[in-house]
Amino acid sequence: MPKFGPAGNSEDFYASGGKSVYHVPDWLKKHGLFAFEYQCGRGVKISDDSARDFGRLAAEGNIRLSVHAPYYISLSSVEEEKRNKSIDYILQTLNAANCMGADRIVVHSGSCGSITRLEALKLATDTLTRAVKAADECGLGHIRICPETMGKVKQLGNVEEVLKLCMIDERLIPTLDFGHINAQSIGAYNTKESIANLLDAVHNTLGAERAKNFHAHYSRIEYTRAGEKKHHTMAETEYEPDFEPIAELIAERGLTPRIICESAGTQTGDAALMQEMYRKNLEKAGA
Repeated sequence: MPKFGPAGNSEDFYASGGKSVYHVPDWLKKHGLFAFEYQCGRGVKISDDSARDFGRLAAEGNIRLSVHAPYYISLSSVEEEKRNKSIDYILQTLNAANCMGADRIVVHSGSCGSITRLEALKLATDTLTRAVKAADECGLGHIRICPETMGKVKQLGNVEEVLKLCMIDERLIPTLDFGHINAQSIGAYNTKESIANLLDAVHNTLGAERAKNFHAHYSRIEYTRAGEKKHHTMAETEYEPDFEPIAELIAERGLTPRIICESAGTQTGDAALMQEMYRKNLEKAGA
């Protein structure tokens, strides 16, 4: 079964009295959710001991954990020092994940800047290859690195590029951010047919196991000609993409991804809504 959960803590988590990561497992249980993505976007700041304590509580609640690596990672930077630092940031994230028992981390690939997409992809491929090797050398190779599809047109990380990065090693799995994919393509991925084509591409490129168990992000995202502009909530239906066709296809195909909701401030409640949509489609599919 797919696992649904939020990226970090929603506004109502704090409004209800939640104060620390240790309160997260009970909060998720209250909403019937069994996944959580711990956010290290601004740096890996959780101590090893705190990560272990949180991981123990999450395990007791059968919550599957992932960790989002720092946003400033740039696998494709033209500056070698930045690429080398990015490898260090990945290792720091892997260590935090290992301490808390998370089995995967999400990583941004970077931007194209003044170079071509092909040149950026070549740099990113080299950096990620070295990161995988470094992870193995540190005993962290059992945690899966998940390159994420990006939302801005000039960022490296469209679907094709992420799938190519995942071909570096069979342990790499894609983070399909459906809102990012739709925003970067200026609205091309908001129908059942287009999402089916996307899932087919993952299967054809990476095989059945990764196509079934991919990582995913979802939120409605406002976009311009430059791509992603702002995240919104499930209730703001004027923004795309809709989750219904995604839920339909996951149910019909028997896929088991981990789907993390990145709605703006309402991610816990929206993750529960997404889970309910999936279950209704599962019933409809006769599974």
